Amino acid sequence: MPSDSTQSANSTSSFRLIAGRLALDFVNTASNAHALSWEDFVAFLASTQVVSLDRAARLRALILQEPLAVRAVLAKILQLREAQLAIFSALARKKTFSASWTKPINEILRITEGHDELMQQGDRWRLQFIARENGLEWLLAAIARSAAELVTEGPAAPIRRCANPKCRLFFYDESRTHRRRWCSMAVCGNRHKVSTFLRRRPQRSQC
Repeated sequence: MPSDSTQSANSTSSFRLIAGRLALDFVNTASNAHALSWEDFVAFLASTQVVSLDRAARLRALILQEPLAVRAVLAKILQLREAQLAIFSALARKKTFSASWTKPINEILRITEGHDELMQQGDRWRLQFIARENGLEWLLAAIARSAAELVTEGPAAPIRRCANPKCRLFFYDESRTHRRRWCSMAVCGNRHKVSTFLRRRPQRSQC
């Protein structure tokens, strides 16, 4: 029988982490499971390395150990995702949005404490927010901070949505020309190429 860590590792594989920013990857989970269960959320945290696999296994157990606390934080998780979805949709269209939409983000920023740390990633460094573990809201701290950073970029933020109408995942366009169209060339980009090729290919005449 697989261990909790193995189960957590297996459950992370369903997430397509193509966005380039934590908050955008979080919003993209809405395309997989709109309701977003506790299991889904913990799997997302593990897949994005917000928590370790061992920590994820302990968090998953809270659904039985502390069900009321889990349900309370899950409501905040869904509120945060819905607010970010609305904000990023507006930013992708270069539209303004209501200041009230930032309330769920500010709520998490207000109640979570922590510090920044330089983290090495291959031959590069990045700044990562390390939240102080107090209650369960700390699990949302890094996501809220990522969202806040995108909001401060304003309309200039290169937030895009996949051009595939059946996909529409968000991504942060860091391409040289800032004209990236697809969430992934290997998936949606390739599908578009195949579809275009089939449309242009001459139809065989039927006898």
